[in-house]
Formats: sequence, structure tokens, C-alpha cells
Amino acid sequence: MDSLLIIIAALVAVFIAWKVLKGIVKTLALGAILIVAAIFVFGVL
Repeated sequence: MDSLLIIIAALVAVFIAWKVLKGIVKTLALGAILIVAAIFVFGVL
């Protein structure tokens, strides 16, 4: 269940970043959000 909450939070963060940010900052933010979500979901650390 925790993984589902993290995925939902990541999707919300991506949506907010997509609407608010522009250019390279948007790309970096989206990449960072996806990396952090993957680390938490798959337990890489």
C-alpha cells in the first residue's frame, strides 16, 4: 500500500511541476521526481 501512495504523490508532483515550471527547470524537476519515486518504490537504497 505504501508503494501506491508514493506513486500517487509522484503523479501529483509531476502534474504540479508540469503546470508551474518551464524549460530546463521543468525537465530537471520531472526527472528528479521520477528518480526519487523509483528509489522509494523499488528500494534501491
